[in-house]
Amino acid sequence: MSVDPENKTRIAQRFRGFLPVVVDVETAGFNPMTDALLEIAAVTVVPDRNGQWRRDKTVACHVQPFPGANLEPAALEFTGIDPHHPFRFAVPEGEALEKVFKFVREAVAASHCTRAILVGHNPGFDLSFIKAVVTRNRIKRNPFHAFSTFDTATLAGLAFGQTVLSRAVEAAGLTWNDKEAHSAIYDAERTAEVFCEVVNRWNGLLGPLDR
Repeated sequence: MSVDPENKTRIAQRFRGFLPVVVDVETAGFNPMTDALLEIAAVTVVPDRNGQWRRDKTVACHVQPFPGANLEPAALEFTGIDPHHPFRFAVPEGEALEKVFKFVREAVAASHCTRAILVGHNPGFDLSFIKAVVTRNRIKRNPFHAFSTFDTATLAGLAFGQTVLSRAVEAAGLTWNDKEAHSAIYDAERTAEVFCEVVNRWNGLLGPLDR
């Protein structure tokens, strides 16, 4: 991530040294210990020269179910994911997470932050699957804060009166496409846009905190 020096200071100061990174996972169920992770996407956000936060870069992977993973039919029907489709070009979950973590660590370093903080729509779910993959694959370096998160369901409920992602996106004046929903990339990028919209509106009301 290329960030000019002024923006490095803004990013590092705005959230107490934490870098917000938006994450979405698509899974084969609700239990992170038994159900497969199938997709993961991470999106960085940055302020422009005017202090307006915007979506920046995205990294994503399709993920192979780990050996013995549970694949709930109802979850697969909901997401529309075929875990065994030959053109998914999926990678093992450990490899997928290492790719995402490398992207996040580089973004943290580039912005002069100390650590990443996961932003998500009901982020406890996403963080729980990340932690399960870390444990299963004995990954030593997790760049995300162990338990703190930013929840866009809560933020959108406060700012727009909506907690469902699709409704929050539309209430924020952004575009939502049902046909693209429930892919990790699409949902993460829309979540990032909602997060930026909330931060920008707050800055507009009270002035930026990252001066």
